[in-house]
Amino acid sequence: MHHHDPETEILTQAIIRYAIERVQLDPPPLDQASTPQELAAAAGVTVTPEGIGGLQALQIFAEVLGPACISVDHPRFLSFVPAAPTEAAILFDLVVGASNVYAGSWLEGAGAVHAENEALRYIVGLAGMPETSGGVFVSGGTAGNLSALIAARWRWRHRAEGWHDRTRGLLMTSAGAHSSIVSAAKAMDADVVVATADPQGHLLGPALEHAIAELTPEDRERLFAIVATAGTTNAGVVDDLRGVAAAARRLDTWFHVDGAYGGAGLAAASVRHLFDGVEHADSFIVDPHKWLFAPFDSCALVYRDPFEARRAHTQHAEYLEVLQVETDAHWNPSDFAHHLSRRARGLPFWFSLATYGTDAYAAAIETTLQVARDGAALIATAPHLELIMEPELSVLLFRRVGWTPKDYEVWSERLLAEGLAFITPTWWAGEMTLRLCIVNPRTTVEDIALIVDSLRGES
Repeated sequence: MHHHDPETEILTQAIIRYAIERVQLDPPPLDQASTPQELAAAAGVTVTPEGIGGLQALQIFAEVLGPACISVDHPRFLSFVPAAPTEAAILFDLVVGASNVYAGSWLEGAGAVHAENEALRYIVGLAGMPETSGGVFVSGGTAGNLSALIAARWRWRHRAEGWHDRTRGLLMTSAGAHSSIVSAAKAMDADVVVATADPQGHLLGPALEHAIAELTPEDRERLFAIVATAGTTNAGVVDDLRGVAAAARRLDTWFHVDGAYGGAGLAAASVRHLFDGVEHADSFIVDPHKWLFAPFDSCALVYRDPFEARRAHTQHAEYLEVLQVETDAHWNPSDFAHHLSRRARGLPFWFSLATYGTDAYAAAIETTLQVARDGAALIATAPHLELIMEPELSVLLFRRVGWTPKDYEVWSERLLAEGLAFITPTWWAGEMTLRLCIVNPRTTVEDIALIVDSLRGES
């Protein structure tokens, strides 16, 4: 089991061949989910006392289990937030797995951590945050938001010198914020005040100031963070980051920016102005596995003052004391989030950046933005469709005239069954509508036109 023999060599070559062939699919099959009963019948019992052998397990995955997973990198996977990892990022993920690096500490993973920090510096530069900013790659936006808010609450309590150690904290955000903000508050046993968003879903400075003015003096004392969103998941709009930053500075409150989806737009000159104000953030996240072309799972979490975050997160135990030398030379990623064990999940992103260069990243993001704009024009001129709003980033919201929720659901299921596209409805202002999220540079205007045409007929 732990040695390389001729049988293992055959399995190694088979796995590498499968990975290369999967990467070369252009496009990959869209595929679709199967029922538990169908998978159990087709796969059979795979975990047995004697083992079924690697080649048979690989065959079952290739023929049964893999095709039951929808291909998130298909150019017409336009639901949720898709992913479009580069070939370099995917292939280097194999290297990361084979290397089996523990990337929680500098002592054990210095080379990997150095490379991850190079990738983080790229993000710091895009955001215009101080060069001394830094952080860590965590599993996703939910983990990034939670860790940032834990640091925010720690600072609030630390500054109070014990007065708020037993006080239930409070954070403010808007209705357009990702659901993980509320989930983080639940995990931390904190309260959330939701400021009113404008009709397009933006949190604007005046609305935030109004919500702050309505807080009681006791609640203002409990406020430990204000959260803005740089690219809302449902509509793809960017909050008034300048206005939110100004309010946070006035209150001397932690300012967190959730850019899990939209933060990649910082690399695109055509929309960079939308993010003005992010440079004032105390913490900022962006998911490379969304619009920065890395494989799952990867979220870059950046702090303005990483050493303050380290004081909030460092775990203490007898066997960890060797790691806890508080010098700039010891950058332990486990000290900057609510985790301890971690793989070097930022390395595929780093390798892709190093391979293709940052100019290629900017061009790829601009490509998706242009497809979104051209797709919006197609939708706006189609008599059977209504564009709900012009896209700020790469999300298109629109409705099919005269359709009921059932019509949308039938249409969505038919497209997936035919292998044409994966598009799920969403809700906007109490109405079921359609939403396309374009983050794959292989998605074309012709793909959008195909979808527009598919909506012409009766459901």
